[in-house]
Amino acid sequence: MQIPPSTASAPSDPSAASSPSSTAAPDGPRRALLVIDMQQGLFNGSDAPFDKDRVLANTRQLIARAREAGAPIFAARHTGPAGSPIAPGSPLTQLLPQLGIDAQRDRVFDKTRPSCFEGTGLATWLAEAGIAELVIAGMKTEFCVDTTCRAAAGLGFRPVLVADAHTTTDSPLLQAGLIIGHHNRTLGGAFAQLVQTADCRF
Repeated sequence: MQIPPSTASAPSDPSAASSPSSTAAPDGPRRALLVIDMQQGLFNGSDAPFDKDRVLANTRQLIARAREAGAPIFAARHTGPAGSPIAPGSPLTQLLPQLGIDAQRDRVFDKTRPSCFEGTGLATWLAEAGIAELVIAGMKTEFCVDTTCRAAAGLGFRPVLVADAHTTTDSPLLQAGLIIGHHNRTLGGAFAQLVQTADCRF
C-alpha cells in the first residue's frame, strides 16, 4: 500500500526544541566547527532547502565566532565518482562562497559517504588538535548531519548540533521543517547536545 504524502504543516520554527544554552568556558572542552555539504549543488539545487537564508546566516555566524576564538574549522564536500555531476572538483561540489571558508587556514575535505568520518581523516585531525566537542552545522539533516552526529558520538567525540543551522529539502512523505524538528528531538540528548546559534560558543 502506498503511503500518502504527509499533509501536516511544518512547524514555524523546527529548530526551537528545548535545549540548554552552550556557552563554553575558556577552560572548557576544546571545540571545532564542522560545516557539512554547504555546496552549490545541494544548497542552490532545484529543490530549495528549508529556511535556507537563515541557515546560511547562522552558519556564517558560527564560522565567524569559531575564527575569532581560534577554533579549528572543517568543511566537508560530498562528491561522487569521476564523470558524475558531483565528481571531485566539479562546480556542484564547490562550497558556497558566502561562507568565507579559507582553504589556506581551514580544513576543506571531500567525502563519498553520509558520515564525515568514513574514508576521511577527520577523526585523526580532531584528535591531533585535541578536540573533545564537535559543533555541527550544514545539510542534509536526515542524511549526512544525522549520520555524522551518531558517528562522532561513537568515536568518543561529543557532538554539539546547532538546531537552527542545519537544513534539508522536502521528501515525498515529510516536509523539510518536520524532518528537521524530528531530528533535533531525536538526536538532542541521546546523541548530541542541542544548541541554538545565539548560544553557541567556542
